[in-house]
Amino acid sequence: MHDESRRIEERVQRLHDQRIKTAVYAATVPFEVGAWQAPGEPVPFEEAAAASYEPFAMGTPWGPPWGTTWFRMRGQVPAEWAGKRVEAVIDLGFTGDWPGNQAEALVHRTDGTPLKAVNPLNQYVPIAHPARGGETVDYLVEAASNPDILADDFARPTPLGDKRTAGDAPLYTFRSADLAVLDEEVWHLDLDVQVLRELMLELGAHDPRRHEIAHALDRAMDLLDLDDVSGSAPAVREALKPVLSKPAHASAHTVSGVGHAHIDSAWLWPIRETKRKTSRTFSNVTSLAEEYEDFVFACSQAQQYAWVRDHYPQVWARIRESVEKGQWVPVGGMWVESDGNLPGGEAVARQFVHGKRFFMDHFGIETKGVWLPDSFGYNAAYPQIAKLAGNEWFLTQKISWNQTNTFPHHTFWWEGIDGTRIFTHFPPVDTYNARFSGEEMARAVRNYQEKGGASRSLAPFGWGDGGGGPTREIMERARRLANLEGSAKVVVEHPDAFFAKARAEYPDAPVWVGELYLELHRATYTSQARTKQGNRRSEHLLREAELWATTAALHAPDYAYPYEELDRLWKTVLLHQFHDILPGSSIAWVHREAEAEYARVARELRALITEALAALGTGGPRVFNTSPCDRAEVIRSADGTPAYVDVPASGSAPLTDARPPHPVTVDGRVLDNGLVRVEVAEDGTLASVYDLGARREVLAEPGNLLRLHTDLPNHWDAWDIDKHYRNRYTDLLDASSVTVVEQDPLLGAIRVERDFGKGSKITQTITVRAGSPRIDFETDIDWHESEKILKAAFPVDLRAAHSSAEIQFGHVQRPTHTNTSWEAARFEVSGHRWVHIGEPGYGVAVVNDSTYGHDVSRTVREDGGTTTTVRLSLVRAPRIPDPEADQGRHRFTYALLPGARIEDAVAEGYALNLPLRVAEAAGAPEPVVSVEGEGVTVEAVKLADDTSGDVVVRLYESRGGRATGVLRTAFPLAGAQITDLLERPLQDADLTGGGVALALRPFQILTLRLRRG
Repeated sequence: MHDESRRIEERVQRLHDQRIKTAVYAATVPFEVGAWQAPGEPVPFEEAAAASYEPFAMGTPWGPPWGTTWFRMRGQVPAEWAGKRVEAVIDLGFTGDWPGNQAEALVHRTDGTPLKAVNPLNQYVPIAHPARGGETVDYLVEAASNPDILADDFARPTPLGDKRTAGDAPLYTFRSADLAVLDEEVWHLDLDVQVLRELMLELGAHDPRRHEIAHALDRAMDLLDLDDVSGSAPAVREALKPVLSKPAHASAHTVSGVGHAHIDSAWLWPIRETKRKTSRTFSNVTSLAEEYEDFVFACSQAQQYAWVRDHYPQVWARIRESVEKGQWVPVGGMWVESDGNLPGGEAVARQFVHGKRFFMDHFGIETKGVWLPDSFGYNAAYPQIAKLAGNEWFLTQKISWNQTNTFPHHTFWWEGIDGTRIFTHFPPVDTYNARFSGEEMARAVRNYQEKGGASRSLAPFGWGDGGGGPTREIMERARRLANLEGSAKVVVEHPDAFFAKARAEYPDAPVWVGELYLELHRATYTSQARTKQGNRRSEHLLREAELWATTAALHAPDYAYPYEELDRLWKTVLLHQFHDILPGSSIAWVHREAEAEYARVARELRALITEALAALGTGGPRVFNTSPCDRAEVIRSADGTPAYVDVPASGSAPLTDARPPHPVTVDGRVLDNGLVRVEVAEDGTLASVYDLGARREVLAEPGNLLRLHTDLPNHWDAWDIDKHYRNRYTDLLDASSVTVVEQDPLLGAIRVERDFGKGSKITQTITVRAGSPRIDFETDIDWHESEKILKAAFPVDLRAAHSSAEIQFGHVQRPTHTNTSWEAARFEVSGHRWVHIGEPGYGVAVVNDSTYGHDVSRTVREDGGTTTTVRLSLVRAPRIPDPEADQGRHRFTYALLPGARIEDAVAEGYALNLPLRVAEAAGAPEPVVSVEGEGVTVEAVKLADDTSGDVVVRLYESRGGRATGVLRTAFPLAGAQITDLLERPLQDADLTGGGVALALRPFQILTLRLRRG
């Protein structure tokens, strides 16, 4: 037989694209359309319904950036269409090949009932099946003209990312709005041909099945009447039945399809638009559920459900109905799909607390798994946090984007820093927007790493980011691929069902230990520094508010614990931890609003803290310490005078001026407090840091070296930092002034000012305080650079085999060498409040109050000594998607801590982020709880969420070793229980001598519920 593959493939493609696809709609009549441009922000349906509509012709430009245009569409079903399947088909002028953020619309009946959305790949609205001739159709369509920020793959900066700079020129040209007859036989033929053709093209040239399909398609095309596609479609479909009905091989891979519509809670659109995206997508999904009984849709992010509940009650009612039928599946159990690295430990716990409670309260469902397909890496504490929240499985996808190394597993046990393991799956289809194309099915099988051990994977299917979610076409593909020779088998099912089968099939799956580091998007640890600082400040203010509110509730009978306020503020902070807000990868509008929200949150939390402390009574000034560690340090009183105070952990003390053992002396540019001697060079760097107790020089080279690098990654400016950034840089060594600005027995400070670049300026105040080896760098930057990154380097005379960086409820160790490609790929990493390096007998920590990105490297000097350098990433200047990202003022503090052990780094990390607070208070309440024993760190103190008055304490082992101790309370203790994160009892705690006995394994998290006597 001659090889006619090319002729057949080209023939099938042309006939499908030009004849079959174009005949799907057998007849059309246009709607009569009127338009009304909503002024400003979106308006309620009632306002739009009462508006005056002007006639609107097809082919007319419409839609200023971020605008809302309401269209009134009226039509009548022709009499001859009676008994047919009639739909509305609307093309708003969709552009590009991305079904996500661009023109989108929600179609309403005239009574305000939302029907269904219109999206680029989901343009129909069902009217009747069968239709009645003469039936009138009257719709109000809310159309959003969102700009396509992703156009040209982010090739250039755009002003469209903020309504203030986007202009008002129309973005789209309305193409068509029609009543149409869906020719179901042609529609099914279209899908038959698509599925077979795509399968054929993925099979090997020597695979008999490829040629069988090709010749079957060729013969079927002979039956297609080009002058009567509709009339000949049944015969063509009949001819294709034999190749569509051949069953898959017994050993074929099984793909569990789960409907999905990944909606970023903000990204290339503001939060206000996400609220509308959810209504549009969720109306599509509930409509599809009515059409396909076998449809299953998994949806995460409790916040998005709450928006629909509050703003679209009719869509909410349909969601509840679909949940009851088992077609709609709440998953993930988090308030939003948060970033996987940057939120603090307690914040990650609250993501689960608020998310899981929402699903239990509104649907009676406890989610069983973590659904985080798109976050930019996952911290090594996740397995324990997830399990303590009642989860059994973990799903992610983004690791497929690795720049250097291919992750070796798709189904595995993930082991966290404490030893907890959770069953984890990483879909080999390499997308969370699958459509069951032939290419996707082949890729899933080809990629799957577990061949021979397991035989199934999961594929989330549906168009995301406002693309409308799953479609009927995708469901039809799934049905055709359920059992088709040459392809993996598709079964649409609940993700819990997939994980149960996968675990039963592969109980001895391999183990991955430690963080799931994404070898890409490393700049998300640094971009949009003010957003990150807002998050860090909010997390710590929430801790303060809960502690002092609990203290007031225990000691002030008239004080009411602010349950509702704290719940609301937590949810605001959790929302902004979404994986495109906190990482700094959103448009300008998003980050502008985030900064305003953080400022509001801070004001409200400070007011709550002030109210709680005032409830303790008035009197002389007292110092309040929210940190879990005892503190003896220098603070400033109300008039700015420094004072040395000694305050217990989570407690208070009078503001008295005790005297430390050694005063601070200032001699020229040398600061000395008896613990460290710091010499500032003429250029403003640290010439020397001498540890007087250890009798050793800390620095191998000048410290606090500020280095400005050119920073233009290959792609994804706000997301990525590529290794070549290191090759071009300028050291900022020209200080315009180096001045002593404080000279007191309790503290000495030198201010260094630098001008550089395009009008940027840095002012740093280097401070040494009595009684502490910590050297602070209070930094004020007026930043006007473009495509740059600023780093601060501390080259330390240490041979450190690894660095330790704080993460949620513990820390991770990372090698300082680059023996393998896995180590070399970690050239930029994340950490929270501190980074520690050390050699036996000596260590140094770098502490910060709002930065996350850093790198640690090691070199050997000519004298044989080793220099280990810690460099903090301070601020970037990407231009896409926000052309003005990070421009303007930044204020933050970082610090060098010589002679530090891990426990010292922990303590100073809390101290820097939780400044001592001075307030007028007459009472001297004991700390609500105190811990006897080393290594046990209290992370949260609050009243139980059920308003019972029980006290909830969350603590963890922070050094990486075993810890024992006793938790004491300032109130009579009637009982204690160990609970999960949702404060549900697991077992009774052991009581000893009026306290709770503690025995923790390394990095173990423990939640205690304490009943008051």
